[in-house]
Amino acid sequence: MKQRLNDKLTLFFKPKFPKKRVESSSKKHRVTIGIGGNIGNVKRRFDKLLLSLEQNGNFDVVATSPLLQNPPFGYLEQDDFINGIVVLKTNLSLNSFFKVMQRLENRYGRKRSFQDAPRTLDIDIIFFDNKKINTKKLTIPHKDWANRESVTIPLKHIQNNKLL
Repeated sequence: MKQRLNDKLTLFFKPKFPKKRVESSSKKHRVTIGIGGNIGNVKRRFDKLLLSLEQNGNFDVVATSPLLQNPPFGYLEQDDFINGIVVLKTNLSLNSFFKVMQRLENRYGRKRSFQDAPRTLDIDIIFFDNKKINTKKLTIPHKDWANRESVTIPLKHIQNNKLL
């Protein structure tokens, strides 16, 4: 099912997006990640990514958002993006979590050619507990997240539909 929000934004509802996953978790860190991509079959890739996360004992998947199709920003000569939010619980440290997310991006074909380039999979750490970090490699909360429809619309859907 899909829901057109306007002429540029469309929400897609699939069996795994949105979904409330785990009722409770003993893992100590709550992490919100943004996922995105615009090369190939992104929705199928997201299903595979979610399965990878669910099968990894380091993570409990708490909730997922619907998927949002939205136009690119920055470099505009590319296809629309599909974006979503996944909320996880983990015992991994922030640095270990970051490394695992980078490995997942690489497994699914991520190439870093230039800023805002087309990509198979982008995983952004939006929130890691209530930490505030600003280093060369990592900024948490994710830079400018509150001004990106690709984050705010899926995140609001999770909150408004009490999927957390």
